[in-house]
Amino acid sequence: MANATNVLASGIEIIGSIKFSNDMIIDGKIDGEITSDKGKVTIGENARIKGDIKAGEVKLYGKVEGTITSERCELKSSSELKGDITTKMLSTEEGAVLCGRTAIGG
Repeated sequence: MANATNVLASGIEIIGSIKFSNDMIIDGKIDGEITSDKGKVTIGENARIKGDIKAGEVKLYGKVEGTITSERCELKSSSELKGDITTKMLSTEEGAVLCGRTAIGG
């Protein structure tokens, strides 16, 4: 299980910080920080996150209130971000909502 993907299913709620190293799929509710040095996090359509996200790669389908810091960030058409993004690469699909500032590159 060297490259196991962690899954936080819909219906699960966590108050507190999450730290992981591989890949993670979140489809529940989190009130707290999500952190990974190099890992990839996918925020599902049912997910509601209130807190900052720091990861190697972030794919956002759901709703986040907080800042995203990553190497690569993808905002999918169903996503809604209320916060800032700092990333080297940003991809935004038509329909994605972003209420905040972006810093891209570097």
